[in-house]
Amino acid sequence: MTTMDESLQTRLQKLHVHQPDIPECFPSLNPFDVYRIHLANALSEVTGVQPKIIYPLLQRTATLDKGDLLLPVPALRIKGERPDVLASRWADQVIRPFPESTLVSKPIVDGPFIRFYFNPTTLVKKVIPAVLQNRTEWGNNPLLGLKDANDASKGHKRIVIEFSSPNIAKPFHQGHLRSTIIGGFLANLYKGAGWNVVRLNYLGDWGKQYGLLALGFKMFGDDKALEEDPIHHLYQIYVKINSLLANERKEIEQLEKDGKDDSKLRNEGLDEQARKYFKAMCDNDLEAISMWKKFRELSIQRYKESYTRLNIHFDEYAGESLVREESMKIAQKELESKGLVEESQGAAIVDFSKHVPSKAGKALGKALIRKTDGTSLYLTRDVGALFERNDRYKFDQMIYVVATDQELHLKQLFKLIELTGNEDLRSRIHHVNFGLVLGMSTRRGTVVFLDDVLRDVGEKMHEVMRKNETKYAQVSDPERTADILGISSVMVQDMSGKRINNYRFNIDTMTSFEGDTGPYLQYSHARLCSILLKADVPTSEIESANLDLLIEPHAINVVRLIAQFPDIIQNTLKTLEPTTILTYLFRLTHTINSSYDVLQVLGSERELMEARLALYDAAKSVINNGMRILGLTPLDRM
Repeated sequence: MTTMDESLQTRLQKLHVHQPDIPECFPSLNPFDVYRIHLANALSEVTGVQPKIIYPLLQRTATLDKGDLLLPVPALRIKGERPDVLASRWADQVIRPFPESTLVSKPIVDGPFIRFYFNPTTLVKKVIPAVLQNRTEWGNNPLLGLKDANDASKGHKRIVIEFSSPNIAKPFHQGHLRSTIIGGFLANLYKGAGWNVVRLNYLGDWGKQYGLLALGFKMFGDDKALEEDPIHHLYQIYVKINSLLANERKEIEQLEKDGKDDSKLRNEGLDEQARKYFKAMCDNDLEAISMWKKFRELSIQRYKESYTRLNIHFDEYAGESLVREESMKIAQKELESKGLVEESQGAAIVDFSKHVPSKAGKALGKALIRKTDGTSLYLTRDVGALFERNDRYKFDQMIYVVATDQELHLKQLFKLIELTGNEDLRSRIHHVNFGLVLGMSTRRGTVVFLDDVLRDVGEKMHEVMRKNETKYAQVSDPERTADILGISSVMVQDMSGKRINNYRFNIDTMTSFEGDTGPYLQYSHARLCSILLKADVPTSEIESANLDLLIEPHAINVVRLIAQFPDIIQNTLKTLEPTTILTYLFRLTHTINSSYDVLQVLGSERELMEARLALYDAAKSVINNGMRILGLTPLDRM
């Protein structure tokens, strides 16, 4: 990487950029931080405003034609003159303090905005070598996860991310799919930022429904079928036993209408048997617990196979069942000690309207803490689980990746933590929410399991690939390639909009190579890999290429976008939106794909070929890194 101007280096040292007055400023890892520091100093000398105030106001532009950075002059809140007048005067003066600097060209005034364009020659020599020297990690910034940016010996911050969390024996529905995709992305994002990440899968594996499932297994279960495909077999049993339960409830309802005795069904029917079985589980009955453990362990084993296909692993398979009874009792005692718990028809509840003022309390409603028979509830276990996690992991942050339809539950949980006086713990937990997938179905009908979706999109991609027989014959493992393309299509469609937005599941749109889709992104990466492979130029020659030859606007624009990548990731840590990175990757791939006719490799003079290969190699590395943060598997050939 070429050294920056000596005058700028001196300026950076004087700024003490790693001190709190300019937080999260890392010029050694983020090119945009170098330019922000330079411009903040230059603008400070002509405006009289401190660099630390100007620095965060220097924003990336929406499109390259608008420059690389812009300053909205009104944001400085200088009184006495119109912002557009100030912008014109400052633009004329801003380069004068650093006439020897080669970092930026003369700024452009656009009303109340000052637009800055980076000097192309310096940018190319700064960015491409930096990427090629750190191909697999460029863009990440492990310094962001330090507990103290000034003292690495204090270690890295820890974040617990709870995501996916399916219910054993129930369908792996769209909410679980979105939670899995978004949670996996967040784990990758924070890991790249230097955080110690704990990936937690909090299984729905407890409650009266497992008493009902056990009864169903005794009636319909098959040990061999359970071993071969536990998730599907348990689901089939669950459907059958719930059908019987529904019929039983209808019978009780009819007996009530007819004025007949329904006590036998109420006291000895499936509902009561399931309740008693679950009570036995809670009391640690050996037979009941043994059956439950078998269901759980076999299901986890199968889930792991599906998660592996999505590039996802978990550090812990937790679950409602593993929350200690002692922890739940401690949680309830804390609630009782604050006068939050009251009795209602033999059960313990919290009426938020009595403890939280105005509409907020009414909106939270009433929460059931413990049933009349003494068995715990979901909310009680969540409070107990949170206390356990806080003690065990001593986390700096924790994220629940859960759909918006669970928002009330999490608001109740967070408020209970706050009302018990655990304000510090409350400040460290967050809900990352997301909208619904509409019309989610496979070609065989409504989706029941994750594998159904992955199978269908894989088959569809295989059909698409077969249409080009020549290319298909060149793919060494077409089934694996089709599977990766299918998974990419699902994940990219899911991440294409903001998390909170609902989207419609469309297998034809998502598997197309036209438009901003997973297959298009994979194609763009594979094409760069192909160019580098066919050129057959040693890596050492690419890394020592003469970058002065990259003078075409197409080449400069690709470099300008590559330079944005570390800044994009840093911004994504604030938005927690996968679409922030995905949108950037599509902008970069569009720019690259439109440059091939101008920036040809094969047929060019050797020196020019090496320079262009350096550009494409850097671009490929950035796309690869971005795809891996999103959880995709980049394909080298397809």
